[in-house]
Amino acid sequence: MWNPFVLWMKLQQKMNLLEMERGYIVIHQYKNNGYNIILDVNSGSVHVVDDLVYDVVELLEKKKTEEEVLSSLKDKFKEADLKEALEECNALKEAGVLFSEDIYRDAVLDFKARKTVVKALCLHIAHDCNLACKYCFAEEGEYHGRRALMSYEVGKKALDFLIANSGSRRNLEVDFFGGEPLMNWQVVKDLVKYGREQEKIHNKNFRFTLTTNGVLLNDEVMEFCNKEMGNVVLSLDGRKEIHDRMRPFRNGKGSYDLVVPKFQKFADSRGQERYYVRGTFTRNNLDFAEDVLHFADLGFKQISVEPVVASPEEPYALREEDIPRICQEYDKLAREMIRREKEGKGFTFFHFMIDLTGGPCVYKRMSGCGSGTEYLAVTPWGDLYPCHQFVGQEEFLMGNVDQGITRPDIVDQFKGCNVYAKEKCQNCFAKFYCSGGCAANSYNFHGSLYDAYDIGCELQRKRVECAIMIKAALAEES
Repeated sequence: MWNPFVLWMKLQQKMNLLEMERGYIVIHQYKNNGYNIILDVNSGSVHVVDDLVYDVVELLEKKKTEEEVLSSLKDKFKEADLKEALEECNALKEAGVLFSEDIYRDAVLDFKARKTVVKALCLHIAHDCNLACKYCFAEEGEYHGRRALMSYEVGKKALDFLIANSGSRRNLEVDFFGGEPLMNWQVVKDLVKYGREQEKIHNKNFRFTLTTNGVLLNDEVMEFCNKEMGNVVLSLDGRKEIHDRMRPFRNGKGSYDLVVPKFQKFADSRGQERYYVRGTFTRNNLDFAEDVLHFADLGFKQISVEPVVASPEEPYALREEDIPRICQEYDKLAREMIRREKEGKGFTFFHFMIDLTGGPCVYKRMSGCGSGTEYLAVTPWGDLYPCHQFVGQEEFLMGNVDQGITRPDIVDQFKGCNVYAKEKCQNCFAKFYCSGGCAANSYNFHGSLYDAYDIGCELQRKRVECAIMIKAALAEES
């Protein structure tokens, strides 16, 4: 009756139960790659079922009584089997893993009132770049302003600010970002050294990360990163023709042939761990699954390929009519990943990574990345912004590393960003996976932090469906 594969994910239950509000989605059912999957939205429980149970749950979701269920399905299934399915549904409901209540809606007021600490900084170590990527939101590193490199003094103040505003939190994160960080490599090394010195003094632990296009990557950089960087993001868009079209040098020459051998060497030097090859797909390569598989064929094991987010007038921007094609590509990629995993040639795809047995705390599930509250971006001259995508938008200038946060009202705005504050999230089954989506995308497309980027929402829902299906397929084999 029930497939023995039942994946369970219970969010932390720290709040009082709240009566389920009528009209909000509590069950999401779908079929993918031959699997009938039921997601209980509020508990996160996943059930892989046969056709009988699938149809029974669908009717129960529509508030049908047990008598109505039996009547509706009597010509399709045996009465004894239907009654057994109804009994199992009731048992799962009582266990809190089917038609479960939303126990987090009443936590929103506490969530907004909570005292936040800063635990991560994105250091814009270089507002300059040696490539001219056509989709770059940073305007080739300029971020609506001037080209500049962060000085050691500004970076040191940023680390001091992080320590001073981190409260009792011990583990802190600093991402060296750009532009291209390796254009200011000595300052990166000096700041890492300073951070390590401060760890001992303040009982903190820094996790440093770096994002690079690879042009200046060399053995010395690799050796240092392997010692000091918890993660490194390697920017690569896919097949040679795709990468070179979107990530050329300023003279128009492509960068693929230069950076790929370096990235392969670097990934191997890290034991194929603690890195991501990170690409962006656009309307120019809606067949992006081929680019993901190209990375895998190059030997990379940690892969992320993201949809471009761009103004609709850009020729490479994704459009609403592209969504069906993109969803087909995710399905294609998911099936191929299952095949390769079974053959012992598996790899990780970032957007298909879902932890169905644990996962982030409830606050993280409601609010996402923590931009504007726990996570801030620092410009080369020390200005503070909610995240790297808001840099240069003066209405979001929060303060600086000398004076600290001078606009607490902006912090309060971002504290209010959660899945319950966004109307589009209310009836979305994926809300506890994307945590309401990107605030910058919402603002850039709709002028509000409390909206959502619609194309991104559609793709997120598809990725969640594929990720769960992959878990089901692989669990079936184990």
